[in-house]
Amino acid sequence: MWKRVPQGGDVTFPLGEDAEGLLIYTPDGRMAVQLVAADRPQIDTQDSLQGGSVEQRAEAYSTCLAYFGGYEIQGDHVVHQVEASLFPDWSGQQQIRPFMLDGDTLILHTPPVHLAGGDVTNELIWVRAGSQADSAGS
Repeated sequence: MWKRVPQGGDVTFPLGEDAEGLLIYTPDGRMAVQLVAADRPQIDTQDSLQGGSVEQRAEAYSTCLAYFGGYEIQGDHVVHQVEASLFPDWSGQQQIRPFMLDGDTLILHTPPVHLAGGDVTNELIWVRAGSQADSAGS
């Protein structure tokens, strides 16, 4: 689950409260993440890369976030060394995330970012696949 928590404002869910995703950390220091909104509109095309209208591709882009690269743990932070990202500005950059691990639940936070409405912190909640919490729908 991806939540945006603004200072003094209402929590929002950029990809919806029912978004789905997968975060993979491998023992050799590789990682990949993908988040998608539920019920994304279909694009009526056989060309999976450049098919559909510009508007349809823009909608698809805005309902998905994905990147991959390396990672390392530094104290209570995980550092994602982004090799490539759907959001091109992150490619070649580091994404540093304070984290908390509670059993099978991993919570990542972003540093505050300044958006149009003020400062916002993002919170990403991941539940280990196959865990009791995962099977309960958390």
